[in-house]
Amino acid sequence: MARAIAGATISFGLVSIPVRLYPATQSSAAISFNLLHKKCGSRLKQQYICPRDGENVSRDEMVKGYEFAKDQYVTFTAEELKSLEEKATQSIDIAAFVPLAAIDPIYFERPYYLGPEKGADKAYLLLAEAMRETGRAALARYAARGKQYLVMLRPSADGRALILQELLYADEVRPMAEVPLPDGEVREPELKLAKQLIDQIASETFEPTLFHDEVRERIQADIDRKVQGQDISESAPAPEPARIIDLMAALKASLGKAAARTKDAAPAPDAEADEEPAARRAAHRSEEAPAADRKRARKR
Repeated sequence: MARAIAGATISFGLVSIPVRLYPATQSSAAISFNLLHKKCGSRLKQQYICPRDGENVSRDEMVKGYEFAKDQYVTFTAEELKSLEEKATQSIDIAAFVPLAAIDPIYFERPYYLGPEKGADKAYLLLAEAMRETGRAALARYAARGKQYLVMLRPSADGRALILQELLYADEVRPMAEVPLPDGEVREPELKLAKQLIDQIASETFEPTLFHDEVRERIQADIDRKVQGQDISESAPAPEPARIIDLMAALKASLGKAAARTKDAAPAPDAEADEEPAARRAAHRSEEAPAADRKRARKR
């Protein structure tokens, strides 16, 4: 059973819907390594050393500072830092409803599930279903953990649940203009082949269970072998990156590979279906044999 990490209230107009936030992702699957002392294998501890004095600095001797110019800092006390934090209102204030497709996924950050508090089921389901049928999502502000977040509320595919998605602010996303993009025209023959290749491996649904982190699985397998005392120093050579020499030739080769995979994946002919015509042919030959014998007997 999922454990709620916070409580909040969705507000728009005069409507208030108390909800609870649940984490939608988990990072427990990540593989991490610790720093050890090579000499004895003990795990190392982090220390803070002043580069001017060369002394180890304990926590009670530390202060936080903001660098406003090169090597120039203004320091803050714990009380001052606390006063800078945004006051947690636990209110998800909806500012607008926009088409879901109008929000570029590049702004997406961490997602959370929202569940209704006791007594809020009806209003919760009503909002989720209304957004599902209108194809819209809600943009809202949410203050928590000392910060103010821009968030999006969207319904699940069946309209039975709400999902809160943290969004990046505009100044946190780099403009595409910073990326050098190609000039030129797309030729029709190449476009036609590219579309054929897309059609060969196209799917109408996304099935996340079909994909898994093969690199993490390989690393975990090597770690398990290392724990058992096996040698893992040898590894398969990394494949060389593909070089595009002739785009048309590459597209045709890709179509050929895709067609071969489709052919290999095709189901084998039904054995019983093949046996039935063969049985009929055998029965037909067996019926013809006595008739031929009778015909030869009449001639004699």
